[in-house]
Amino acid sequence: MHSRALWLLGAGLLSLAGAVFAVETQGLAEANSIGLNPNPVHLYRPPVEPLSAMAQLGKEIFYDVSLSSSGALSCGSCHSPEHAYGPPNDGPVMLGGADLSRQGARAVPSLTYLERHPNFSIGPDKGDDDNVIDLAQMAALGQKTARTTKTAGGNTASAQNIVPQGGLFWDGRAETLQDQALFPLLDPNEMDGGSAEIVVDKLRRAPYVNRFVELFGAGVLKNQRLLIAEAMFAVARYQLEEPSFHPYDSKFDYWLEGRARLSESELRGLQLFNDPDKANCAGCHTSAPTRDGLPPLFTDHQYEALGAPRNAALANNRDPNYFDLGVCGPQRTDVAEQTQYCGMFLTPTLRNTATRHAFFHNGVFSTLEQVMDFYNFRDTDPDKVFRRAADGTVQKYDDIPQKYHANVDVTDPPFDRHLGDKPAMTDQDMVDIIAFLKTLTDGYKPEK
Repeated sequence: MHSRALWLLGAGLLSLAGAVFAVETQGLAEANSIGLNPNPVHLYRPPVEPLSAMAQLGKEIFYDVSLSSSGALSCGSCHSPEHAYGPPNDGPVMLGGADLSRQGARAVPSLTYLERHPNFSIGPDKGDDDNVIDLAQMAALGQKTARTTKTAGGNTASAQNIVPQGGLFWDGRAETLQDQALFPLLDPNEMDGGSAEIVVDKLRRAPYVNRFVELFGAGVLKNQRLLIAEAMFAVARYQLEEPSFHPYDSKFDYWLEGRARLSESELRGLQLFNDPDKANCAGCHTSAPTRDGLPPLFTDHQYEALGAPRNAALANNRDPNYFDLGVCGPQRTDVAEQTQYCGMFLTPTLRNTATRHAFFHNGVFSTLEQVMDFYNFRDTDPDKVFRRAADGTVQKYDDIPQKYHANVDVTDPPFDRHLGDKPAMTDQDMVDIIAFLKTLTDGYKPEK
């Protein structure tokens, strides 16, 4: 097996093990005025090697605008390498279709750091356990099991929660990068490829068609199903082999290794990020390397219902009866009957989050300041976050039907506070946390 594939397989298994340890940040700013990590570690990064022939083919397909009905949109158009493979514009969603006027249903997620992403499942990872329990059985168990509070440094307990985890897209409906690549290609609101037949016809006439023949033989061009499957597999190989999809070269990565200094504000932000009584961000956005030295991914890969405000800028939301409920629909349909998961969306990585202008699944927030306000005031002063109805009442959780409001997380700090309580964070706290989040942007040049 290729050495890179071996690393990725090993990394994935290690990640699935979920073995993490807390970054010791208590009193860090006071104890370390020069900003260096007093306990540096060695991080293991994917080896950098030339792209395989398969990955080179995938690169051609990834940037091929001719596969879209508009002739102007490729995978790379919405997943821009100059924007951490996220959206290049400031809108809540991207525009697609034949004339680039149709809104995508959700904010475009980044394609970075998916090489260690687990498959979709419900409940804790079973590892080598041979007793296979299907999604419906696990969901039924979840209905009877009390949810454990997720706090920074308490990941062992939170991992026992019987909630969805893993999978790709905001609702986890794609298991593999190969599957994920096909959805936007055929989505009428995105690349709008039309049908598999149309896409295959374009692949047969593409300037890189000889690469298919070289890799798979001339027979591949006669087999529609095989041709499109190999094309999507090639795109997946490109994402796995191209180093820029998982560089792990942010300022924070180098700080972990003792090769960069954090400012006072960044250090305070890190402490607040990991403080279970303050921001508690690390409760879901894991900030520590694994025990085996793999860099932190800043997600626990689990799903949460946070009750973000409805985004009036989305065309779908003009229908008052339309609701995007994530895991239980409308795009995902296989677990729609498990209504305890309605309103849950995948916790995204926070790596490169400072490069984005669309946050949460519906892109309702465009700045990190707005996101911090949501976490700080959702429960203590919801008037700052949600709209008011005609009768003057605050429309809390207005993007989830009333019957599913009980699914919203009101347990994990800072969401455990109540109306009128003192917010978890001060204005300065939020400034410092944002300063820390900016250290997660890739491309930092470490000190010599």
